[in-house]
Amino acid sequence: MTVIPFSQALRERTWSGHGESESAGFMHDLMAGKGTRDDYVALVAQHYFVYEALESAAERFAGDPEAQPFLSDQLTRMPALETDLQFLLGDDWRAQIAPLPTTERYVARIREIEADGWAGGFVAHHYTRYLGDLSGGQAIGRLMSRYFGFETNGILFYLFDQIADPKAFKETYREQLDAASWEPNERERVIDEVLYAYRLNTELFDDLSRAKAAA
Repeated sequence: MTVIPFSQALRERTWSGHGESESAGFMHDLMAGKGTRDDYVALVAQHYFVYEALESAAERFAGDPEAQPFLSDQLTRMPALETDLQFLLGDDWRAQIAPLPTTERYVARIREIEADGWAGGFVAHHYTRYLGDLSGGQAIGRLMSRYFGFETNGILFYLFDQIADPKAFKETYREQLDAASWEPNERERVIDEVLYAYRLNTELFDDLSRAKAAA
């Protein structure tokens, strides 16, 4: 009997959720050049709240043997997000942004996982965000640069200058997933949490679309 590596099972079983997130109307329009600079800024603002929660949780899990192998300073995005928002909105950027309803639920879920000390749940969100940033996120950065004339400021979030080979980095990450000592039921929980993270991403794009329509 062939045993499927966990990273492969995770990717295959969550691919539909990933696809739904990427094809959401807001992101589809932004990637197709139909969005505006303001649309992009709105997306960056929501990223700020999500990554603030995620990277705060990373500090909580730094000493956890299940989570620690996945943690890397090379992935840290908050300094880049803060610099991007200052460039995009000015020095008073913090006063100009607020989390949308789905972002609030997203942040609350990450904080709930942190409070519970559930390393597998943290890794699920860590995997969803950072491997996505190292994959499709690179295309987003290039397209935003083309559409809006950004060089580095404005798209620093997508520039992982400390990771020379993103492909090799992702391969190592998947090897760490395969090596995780989770029992089958825990692996199922992690897969379910990744699916939930993708659903939150899709619903966030829906929120962004509604906010744009109401503006």
